[in-house]
Amino acid sequence: MSEKTEVNLTGVKQSKGLWLVKVPKYLSQQWDKAAEKGDVGKITIGKEKGKTEVCFSLSEDLAALCAVGEKDAPVQVPRDHPFTMHPVGGQTMAVFSQSDTERISLEGMVVHRAECRPVVSDSYMKVKRLQMEFAKPQRLSQQLDKAITNVFKPVANHDFNVEYEKKKKSEGKMVRAERQVVLDMLFSAFEKHQYYSFKDLVDITKQPVTYLKEIVREIGTCNRKGAHKSTWELKPEYRHYQSAEEEEEEEERKSP
Repeated sequence: MSEKTEVNLTGVKQSKGLWLVKVPKYLSQQWDKAAEKGDVGKITIGKEKGKTEVCFSLSEDLAALCAVGEKDAPVQVPRDHPFTMHPVGGQTMAVFSQSDTERISLEGMVVHRAECRPVVSDSYMKVKRLQMEFAKPQRLSQQLDKAITNVFKPVANHDFNVEYEKKKKSEGKMVRAERQVVLDMLFSAFEKHQYYSFKDLVDITKQPVTYLKEIVREIGTCNRKGAHKSTWELKPEYRHYQSAEEEEEEEERKSP
């Protein structure tokens, strides 16, 4: 269950009804600059041809301040702001306040709705121009007539990325063949040459590296030293030829 909160309703008896008024942003900014409990302006209520007219006049001190407040610009804020009245209609609206002790009070019920609009004048147009300038984005896109050569040019793709993608794509096409098929390709290759680098065997068989290395280790040995260092050849039991050492021993046996 949600926690119950007490609301102070004493303000309803004292209030004769509140007005809900929408004001321009620059006007609320000027009010924030007013000294505590200082006057921000005056409201005049009159009748013209039987129609009620309401106008708010900003105090002369606040009107002399900069409109935007972020830059010192010699622009005077418009002072006169007539009200455009709107009916409340069937809505029931109330105004609440919250104190420092987080106590909620009902200040009163809204009996009138209005919109505070400035009189269009030179000062108002200057304020709007200032607001538009400050609202412009800091970065703008623009078309260049010629290439800029004195700054770093971005590269669409670096060489090492291209090489990696090429290798990845090439290995991706390698599909494992039957084990016997791979063995036949290897034996056929070793019938032509005695020694192969592992890269050459990969190019010949088109097999994934890990899969091919597993098969090659079963039938071949890698030379760790000598003239054929880092190359592979068949194990003695799979050879159809004699190694250099075996040929020398055979020659020694034949010699008297």
